[in-house]
Amino acid sequence: MNQHLNIEAADRRFGWFMSAPALAMLLAVILFPVFWALFTSIHDYTLIAPNFDTFTGFANYVSALQDAEFRHSLRITAFFVFVVVLIEFVIGFGVALMLNSVERFKPIYYGILLCPLLMNPVIVGLIWRMFLHPSLGIVNYLLSVASIAPVNWLGSTKVAMWTIVMVDIWHQVSFMIVLLLAGLSALPKEPYEAARVDGAGTFKAFRHITLPLMWPVIIVTLLIRLIFAVKTYDLVYIMTRGGPGTATDLASYFIYRKAFVSLNVGEASAMAAILLMLILLLTSYLYRYMRTLT
Repeated sequence: MNQHLNIEAADRRFGWFMSAPALAMLLAVILFPVFWALFTSIHDYTLIAPNFDTFTGFANYVSALQDAEFRHSLRITAFFVFVVVLIEFVIGFGVALMLNSVERFKPIYYGILLCPLLMNPVIVGLIWRMFLHPSLGIVNYLLSVASIAPVNWLGSTKVAMWTIVMVDIWHQVSFMIVLLLAGLSALPKEPYEAARVDGAGTFKAFRHITLPLMWPVIIVTLLIRLIFAVKTYDLVYIMTRGGPGTATDLASYFIYRKAFVSLNVGEASAMAAILLMLILLLTSYLYRYMRTLT
């Protein structure tokens, strides 16, 4: 018995020893920047005077919450996240259901779907900025061929946000499709066979079998996509720089401007901490709410 316990203890020590480099890297890459940002957020730290001599407490947080532009960026970020996650989920689930019933050429379909997802967001932004150029872009050229007036895709306050939404959907919907398709492919076949024997149609099988079995996969997919959508930065930086005006000034880009344009790193860190707390509260609430539906 004692020998068995000693072997288990040795295995645990060996496991911790082997995982120590990865854990150290995780601490260095993730936890250290988070703690540094939290520490910076309670000091008057700027790139003009990069020191921690002046302790401000929660003054940076109060200033961030009173900043009308920051609140505006949070509102349009909430709108952006809701729209892209909803549309990507609807499209992704629909395409995943169709591909799940296909047997031939499935690897080819997977390869096509992964192409946009494997592209760097900076490259995606540059490509679409060229496509959507008001006078030289191929999109407006195709509209002119169809006798449709050209659209100022990135220069109109009414259109720019929807343009960013469209490009993000084109880039990220593959993520939804791949995860949901993987979940559908792993579902057991027996419940569907029993449902066919009982005379259940396609809609009833989807409602009473597919949705309940897929719900854990749907929860994880939505939460991951929501977190990534909240911190969208690349497309805005490359395509619009937050413009025209502040029409596409998402929270991540606004925080970047506060830190590296206004040079106020302390207040920018407070804004980042507020955004982090909002993400944690939102994901926690959505996870608990969706778990009640299972």
